Amino acid sequence: MTDPKSDSKSDAKPDARHLGALTARNFPTAEQDAQAAQPPSLYDGPESAYRLAFTDTEFLLRDELRPVRMQLELLKPELIQREQGIESTIVIFGSARILPRDEAQARVEAARGADDADALRRAEAALAMSAYYEAAREFAAIVTERSRAHDTPIYVVTGGGPGIMEAGNRGAHEVGGKSIGLNIVLPHEQQPNPYITPELCFQFHYFALRKMHFVMRSIALVCFPGGFGTLDELFETMTLIQTGKSRRRPILLFGRAFWEKLVNFQHLVDTGMISPGDLGLFHFVETAEEAWGVLAAHYGFNGAGAQPGSQPATT
Repeated sequence: MTDPKSDSKSDAKPDARHLGALTARNFPTAEQDAQAAQPPSLYDGPESAYRLAFTDTEFLLRDELRPVRMQLELLKPELIQREQGIESTIVIFGSARILPRDEAQARVEAARGADDADALRRAEAALAMSAYYEAAREFAAIVTERSRAHDTPIYVVTGGGPGIMEAGNRGAHEVGGKSIGLNIVLPHEQQPNPYITPELCFQFHYFALRKMHFVMRSIALVCFPGGFGTLDELFETMTLIQTGKSRRRPILLFGRAFWEKLVNFQHLVDTGMISPGDLGLFHFVETAEEAWGVLAAHYGFNGAGAQPGSQPATT
């Protein structure tokens, strides 16, 4: 007796000529419609509402569209980083005013040549601080190079500007690695530094969304000397961890002398403003190698396959 299933066409594979039809789009893409939607001359004036909503910049910039713009600033860097395979980052914060050593040295020599005592004093102070630029540059190179073979490589992310931010992107760039820059539109124009990977150079309007992207993928926060912006980002991250809103991760402060003179952390404990255990939220470090050592101990970077979270966290 013939098996009825043997004559059935239900198991037949589609002809190769028709495979594309099974997955073809049923509608044109938004890009195609945006290109095709050229308004008739009667409706191409600035007062016309004929433009597609998602191509109408004037419409998108209305106050009522703020929630949409915030969603876009969350989504764009998120989707691109996913496409680039970026899962773990180390955030480097610090002053935009700290110079590379060679530039700082040139300013000292210029001030000496001009016989300007005030300029010389400022230039010598800048030269002393330039050590942090070089440390950030070295640290970023170490992170990029030593995590390259990890199951989950670690990428440096900075605020995308000059100073310590430039040093972080530069260190990663100099060892052939990618790095991320999260720039912000400011009244005094901030240009991205030239060392950010172009496809990972983002620009933000909303500080809050930018700061969210700093911490979303971060496995550590590394703070070099800085001003109000650095302090804002440091204390916000510590508050998130202290209150349990964010998982615990290393916070490294480069330069104990700078930070202890700037912030009397012990005074906060002595006056009951924080708990003694809160002093364990951060570590002081002095060199790039020391900073990497703290991270290696915390995450168990014992081999090429090591990755963040593979070992219990210790502080």
